[in-house]
Amino acid sequence: MASGCTVCHMKEQDLDGEWLTIGQLSQRSGITERNLRAYQARGLLPPPLVKARTGYYGPEHRARLELVKDLQAEGVKLETIKRLFDTTGGSTEQVLTFVRSLRALFGEPERAIVTAGELAERFGTDDPALLKKAERTGLLRKVDDDQYEEVLPQLTAAGASVVELGIPLDRSLDAAAKLLQHADGIAKLFVELFLDEVWKPFDASGRPDEGWPALHETVKDLSTLSTDALLAVVAHAVRERLDVVFGRDLARTVRTAKDAGTAQP
Repeated sequence: MASGCTVCHMKEQDLDGEWLTIGQLSQRSGITERNLRAYQARGLLPPPLVKARTGYYGPEHRARLELVKDLQAEGVKLETIKRLFDTTGGSTEQVLTFVRSLRALFGEPERAIVTAGELAERFGTDDPALLKKAERTGLLRKVDDDQYEEVLPQLTAAGASVVELGIPLDRSLDAAAKLLQHADGIAKLFVELFLDEVWKPFDASGRPDEGWPALHETVKDLSTLSTDALLAVVAHAVRERLDVVFGRDLARTVRTAKDAGTAQP
């Protein structure tokens, strides 16, 4: 057995209660043994504790698997999940709980399943090309031949309202795609700010137990501040853009009127 093994001298009581073999963990989690081993090989699951050549998986393994399943259900790729664990050093239940709390602060989207017919009625068209475009944009995820999952129901509803105002659905989808692209950049800015100025110093200090409550409060405050800042910036940008666009058009109208007046005999 490898000399670096931390479980070579485990006592019988070390495995009481919550420790499972890979077969038991597979039954409990609903993940095949093959996938469990693949998760372990890719660093998504810590190695088991070994006794008498049998690997045992404890509460932290199950907590990690639950998080992996949750993230996968939301469409997060395994490579991204691995980077998340690498960034946070996700090796303790405390870190896993913290990651869950981060996601909970921003709410879970209430996704809905709709049929192609319902979408056609809502948007006034059954053009399959537009459905494909909505999928590429990330607003819809195809479930089967006739059903779609609304990934962002609020944004989809806003798109329907925009169409009711007379703006073509194709333009509405283009706007949604750009909005999502800009939102990703804004999210990256705030996440990097948190990682560089809050998480990394906390991690470098050894993640003291007494520091976790303050960290949670900081994240909670950051979620509120980021929302307020985003709304303020967007409102200001729209005002500025309106001033520029309408000011330019107004100036053009005035010049046209003056030119017309000058041309009068």
